[in-house]
Amino acid sequence: MDKVEHFRSLHHSGKILILPNAWDVPTAKLFQDEGFKAVATTSAGMTVSLGYEDGEDIPREQFLSAVKRISNVLTVPLSVDLVAGFGRSEKEVVTTVKAVANTGVAGINIEDFEHATKRLFSIEEQVQKIKGIKRMGIDIFVNARTDALRYAPGTEADKFREALARGEAYRDAGADCIYPMGLIDKQQIASYVDKLDFPINVMLRKGLPSIRELEELHVARLSFGPTAIYAVMGFLKRASRQILQERRYDILLEGGIDYEELNSLAKRKSSPLS
Repeated sequence: MDKVEHFRSLHHSGKILILPNAWDVPTAKLFQDEGFKAVATTSAGMTVSLGYEDGEDIPREQFLSAVKRISNVLTVPLSVDLVAGFGRSEKEVVTTVKAVANTGVAGINIEDFEHATKRLFSIEEQVQKIKGIKRMGIDIFVNARTDALRYAPGTEADKFREALARGEAYRDAGADCIYPMGLIDKQQIASYVDKLDFPINVMLRKGLPSIRELEELHVARLSFGPTAIYAVMGFLKRASRQILQERRYDILLEGGIDYEELNSLAKRKSSPLS
């Protein structure tokens, strides 16, 4: 079983896939070493760590270089958050996906809105991109994200209907999983899963049902999104304040790793998944 097939199977095991989102080599390797079956990137965490705001301001070659560095240390499948694919046209997006696939990743996230304007692409535009990815001849897992719950016009009910319509369209275009960003209400999750009858990804955030409840709702995948980097940055803020305001440093000495473990997080993979 190759990485893509293995990654796809993790969404159909009957048990929720918990997918941590890393932002650099050591965080990806740490998640793998702790036992996660696959790892993803967070676009916000990775681009900010390289000095760019979330979105597609980062040059594509720098983005690809960072992805390759992460891929080089992992043996478990890696899924990459491609934002909107670094291009407006189907051809540009497919070019990006081919380049990412060549780094050895198993899957991608592809968004249906433009970061700069917060404008949703039309369903037809996004369907053509997904179909183009599937036609390109390289097997890669496509997690199709829709931000209709955030940016579609109308009432909350209108937004939900639009998110559902987009999920159905992306499913039918060949996506492997649908990611309705912002879906946290238990009843809405149940309705979405039931109507699509397809693998659904939700993101860890306040108000989301427990992992056990998500499994009972037959959610296929729970991703961290940027939650882990938020937590790490929050910890560093608390540690900084303790040192500067309380003149203490014990928070930095509790529960940390040591030099040897840190160094080990840069070691390249010894063998591919087979």
